[in-house]
Amino acid sequence: MISPTANEYCWIVLIRHGATPNNDAVPPRLQGARSDPPLSATGLRQAERLADFLARMPICEVFASPLLRARQTAERIAQTHCKTIRVVEELREIDCGQWEGLTWDEVEQSWPEQYRSFVADPVHVPYLGGESLADVERRVVPALRHLADDHQGKMIVVVAHNMVNRCFLAHHLRTPLADYRKIVQENGGINLVRCSRDSVRIVTINSLWHLADFHGIGPPGSGQ
Repeated sequence: MISPTANEYCWIVLIRHGATPNNDAVPPRLQGARSDPPLSATGLRQAERLADFLARMPICEVFASPLLRARQTAERIAQTHCKTIRVVEELREIDCGQWEGLTWDEVEQSWPEQYRSFVADPVHVPYLGGESLADVERRVVPALRHLADDHQGKMIVVVAHNMVNRCFLAHHLRTPLADYRKIVQENGGINLVRCSRDSVRIVTINSLWHLADFHGIGPPGSGQ
């Protein structure tokens, strides 16, 4: 059992928001800071599962990106704990610039040179007219560090986004940011992070047990 009241630690339950129609699309469409769709029916069910799963945890605050998909996910969790969410602007998703709403195939067809440059160095080459991964890392890592420092001895929930979470996790795993695709973040997935004043430990990445039936997870022989 986690002991979130140990004064030397802040436990961050870092979550990717539930799915939207862009996430549900096949193939998915790029969804950054410039679009603000609501959760889809699937995303709303994922938010419910998150709230149920975290209902017994001693959560003292719930934080979210300003984007609607994150706020809707966070609000469902906050309601379970009789809390109101607190918005953190720095947690907004990466700015996809002119590629917002497109598939990667469409980006490659319309901007082949810029696409190749981005794929070769996503850390420093931004989405066309938008942000790079380094831009996201520079705003997200200090923002979460500040939340951790302000909540030592407590457990907080932070609902953010795919690229936001990947940049934060890569930073503290000391994984090259260019390898961000190796850090999977499913919609509704949970990362557990333990923060002291001078260290950050990534305990769990992309836990999906609370969403088992969404991902075909089940015991051997269950047919799931």
